[in-house]
Amino acid sequence: MVRAGSVSEDYVPASGSSSVNGSSSMRHCRSVESLGEWRSCEQVENGMPSTSPPYWDSDDDDDSGPKPSDLYGKFTWKIEHFSQINKRELRSNAFEVGGYKWYILIYPQGCDACNHLSLFLCVANHDKLLPGWSHFALFTIAVINKDQKRNKYNDTLHRFWKKEHDWGWKKFMEINKISDGFVDDDTLTIKAEVQVIREKAHRPFRCLDSQYRRELIRVYLSAVEQTCARFVDDRRQKLKTLIGDKTKWSSFHAFWLGIDQNTRWHMSRDKTDAILKVVVKHFFIEKEVASTLVMDSLYIGLKALKSQSKIKEVRANKLEKEDLPAPIVLVEKDMFVLAEDVFLLLERAALESPHLSLPSKEEKGLPIRSKDGCSGDEFNKDSILRDERRLTELGRRTLEIFVLAHIFSNRIEIAYQEAVALRRQEELILEEEKAEKAENEKREKRAKKKQRNFASCTHASILVNEVCFRET
Repeated sequence: MVRAGSVSEDYVPASGSSSVNGSSSMRHCRSVESLGEWRSCEQVENGMPSTSPPYWDSDDDDDSGPKPSDLYGKFTWKIEHFSQINKRELRSNAFEVGGYKWYILIYPQGCDACNHLSLFLCVANHDKLLPGWSHFALFTIAVINKDQKRNKYNDTLHRFWKKEHDWGWKKFMEINKISDGFVDDDTLTIKAEVQVIREKAHRPFRCLDSQYRRELIRVYLSAVEQTCARFVDDRRQKLKTLIGDKTKWSSFHAFWLGIDQNTRWHMSRDKTDAILKVVVKHFFIEKEVASTLVMDSLYIGLKALKSQSKIKEVRANKLEKEDLPAPIVLVEKDMFVLAEDVFLLLERAALESPHLSLPSKEEKGLPIRSKDGCSGDEFNKDSILRDERRLTELGRRTLEIFVLAHIFSNRIEIAYQEAVALRRQEELILEEEKAEKAENEKREKRAKKKQRNFASCTHASILVNEVCFRET
């Protein structure tokens, strides 16, 4: 996909490598100017103290191994005497990120693409790695302009392996634009940011280093919102359809009220690992940069649910005073538990109650950026805090709707269908028994009638014999 802040480009393996050729296009989320303003913001480049909730920038409890910050790195490559280069391709020095060595590959006159500068990120020692190796990485490559607002950026997400050990853009930018501020003192500067990702199939995972996330969130937040809203709207529409079927909805209610309280309690919960595995499979999409932020959002949303569950237990907690929405789901050890009766929650979700709906645009707190870039530390702290709270809310609410729908469809609805099937089976058995009984009764009637007919014939025969005897 070709990313926001860039002209439509192709990102593919470098020509002549063992990689498989491919291309795709990415939708724009923000203009080149606004992207440049955010990316060139000094506060982000140099980092700043976090103003986020304590669980935003920490990986604790159920996480182990290297953290995203340990798997993230930057690299700057200055190509001097750029106008004198007559080689088809150039390679940067190798640099290490996330335990792997990388290098940047550049084609000054284009790779299978005339009049374009081609850029690729490559695994440096791919031929020496063990068979079956692969690692997943999100990376950004930028060509720097003297005017920081005009820097040229592209991001992509890719799984590097034997046949795709280099990945990038054949049409990163047009060659005739390089002279427009990108070459300073005959030096072309290229910067790369690489984030190796530890994906987990069994639950959402923290993807991004905090500074890299803050950089990308300004570009892809709207894509995360669309992903979450699309999922929530789809589930709500299905609920509305179900509730609109009065006969079926009443039948569900009758089934639910007809089972004992202990069974209802067990059916209103499920293992977190079982549900989170399905969450990851549904939301993490390879090649989509925004899916890394979706994972971050769901990861933090899960932590917020756990925190909210603790707040519910510890009433003295000072966070209890915050205006938190009524919970749909609580986390108890290794279980997701519905906070109320499932049918009350389903009706609330279908009716789009304010505390269930995704935050409105007014709640986003996304400021309109001025063309002069960043406007002070406080402004950026507030902006970052709003963005991260937004991601938390998106993740928490999406996860709650997912868990509610999952428990209903995979436990309660299945149990209902089994009960309906069992009842139907019992009815069929009763119908068969009635039919068999009716058939038996018919047989008995026929037998009795036959006996009566036989008796009548016998009696008549006797009378005839008696008459004949008398006449004789």
